[in-house]
Amino acid sequence: MPATIKGSITVAGQEITITNPDKPLWPEAGITKRIYLEKLAALSPYLLRYCRDRLLTVIRYPHGISGMSFYQKNAPDPLPDFVRTAVQDKINYIVLQGLPELLWLGNLAALEFHPSLHYAGSELPCEWMIDLDPSLEVEPRIMEAAATVGEVLKSLGLASVPKTSGATGVQIIIPIRPGVTFDDLRKIGHFVGRYVTEKRPDLFTLERLKKHRGDKIYFDYLQHYGGKTLAAPYTPRARPLATVSTPLLWEEVQRNVSPADFHLLNIEERLSRMGDLIVGVPPQPVENIISRLP
Repeated sequence: MPATIKGSITVAGQEITITNPDKPLWPEAGITKRIYLEKLAALSPYLLRYCRDRLLTVIRYPHGISGMSFYQKNAPDPLPDFVRTAVQDKINYIVLQGLPELLWLGNLAALEFHPSLHYAGSELPCEWMIDLDPSLEVEPRIMEAAATVGEVLKSLGLASVPKTSGATGVQIIIPIRPGVTFDDLRKIGHFVGRYVTEKRPDLFTLERLKKHRGDKIYFDYLQHYGGKTLAAPYTPRARPLATVSTPLLWEEVQRNVSPADFHLLNIEERLSRMGDLIVGVPPQPVENIISRLP
């Protein structure tokens, strides 16, 4: 077994041990752990915004994306003093608050960040997210599907932000005011989902079982609920091209951009040019629509 190369860096007054910085994590993209940590630091002002104060699940790939992986919900032991945790349903979750914790997780080869859809200690959603989940591994119609949903939301008076999942799907984010419940959002989600499946039965389905979906895109309004997670905006994904879950302009959706276009090697330039596309959208009046639903 090769010797472990070990060093440390100090971030915000916290010393973080770094092991094997030259280990390939995304071999096809040429991204080593050292490069990954640099990219995580660049992503941190954006990624942390959607992880902070939430219960965090990560997916770790100790030997890079071609090796074994595991979901980690319980905080590992030993735990640095600067890492905060919160217990829910007997699970001691990490609550990702700052750059030291992010880089500590990066050194552990946590390559994906999946926060809870609510804050720690709360049962109310932070935002509304619709998940468009292709049944096909390669789905050339995913942006067409996202545009269709976006137009329906717009017709309801709701502004929204599409984002690539970083894998094959797209999520659509609608900021909300405090007080809306997950059950409220399931109600309006079912309403919108039923409308688009009736409008475009060739494109959408509400069928939960993948084996019964054929080639249709699943309009998933059920995944957005307490105890569930979705890939955070700006999380890397363990895919060969090192894709990143990236918020988009609706104009980009209309141009049929590919989720593969947004990855760790170019996301920094995009963010420096465009900033966070979600933060500028104010909370939307979803409760006005929910109150009129049967």
